[in-house]
Amino acid sequence: MIHIPYLGSGPYCYSSSLAMMMGADAPEPAVIETVTGSPFGMQLVGGTLPFFDPYGWTPETGVEDALTALGWTARTLSGGDADSALDRLASLLEGGPVMVGPVEMGHLRYQPGKTGPIGADHYLIALDVEGDHITLHDPQGYPYAQLPLTDFMDAWRADTVEYGRPYTMRTGFTRVTDISATTAVTATLPRAITWLTADPELPAPPGSLANGQAALALADRLDARDEELREHLIHFAVRVGARRLADAATCLRRVGCTAAAATLARQARLVGALQHPLATGDTRTAAQTLRALAPTYDILRTDLEHTLATASPPTHSPW
Repeated sequence: MIHIPYLGSGPYCYSSSLAMMMGADAPEPAVIETVTGSPFGMQLVGGTLPFFDPYGWTPETGVEDALTALGWTARTLSGGDADSALDRLASLLEGGPVMVGPVEMGHLRYQPGKTGPIGADHYLIALDVEGDHITLHDPQGYPYAQLPLTDFMDAWRADTVEYGRPYTMRTGFTRVTDISATTAVTATLPRAITWLTADPELPAPPGSLANGQAALALADRLDARDEELREHLIHFAVRVGARRLADAATCLRRVGCTAAAATLARQARLVGALQHPLATGDTRTAAQTLRALAPTYDILRTDLEHTLATASPPTHSPW
């Protein structure tokens, strides 16, 4: 089947935030997302909450891996009380925008329907603090959004987010090594294999499952007709999962990893195909799709291992 790169909106908050902070030297968000490692696996956190990203992976891990892979550094600050954190942010904003997150998305009341915590993580760019409001670039589709500081501080405390620390911000983004997108993606492949191996020693809540086991267990859970689970899947997990897999397929094809790219493209189609049946309540079809997805994680790991054992690096940049 023909694979065409996806362009459009989607929940790519940390990759888009990193791209904004990197400015003119930033690679495209598809490259950033791929080198975070997020496309290489699936997890069912605590046996109940699905994400189409690797077992034990978090966006904080991905952000740090992406910075390293792309030759960038940034200063990370977090913790303290609310007043000192806000003072620190206001001081840093005098030198330019600051990346903040994770934050609790439910407190971002400029987003329609957000009235309180929902346990959803998010990343933003803080632009300035003026009076009792902060101005933000929200990659969810809200440039120059204004938010009362009381709501922002509730969001930034992130006490309903399962990873990270309160009041985390990144500043001082500096490119220390000129690393091409081709080199960054190619260098990420051994890490991708590690993620797909799903080391049980990685920190994860009890009962968490990885890859094929996660897909099969989720298929079984759909029979319970859990509305909160369905909402999580159709509004976030499927959308971001399909996109990051499609982007990884594009990136790996560009660096000559054709077999792995084909498997990623198949995964993207399967995850993307979940949206309609889940949105319309056809859990039987969704479960069948998840069961078809389950064996592809072992196939992808084998594809990548074969690529590293036999392939030569690209001789030119396809970007």
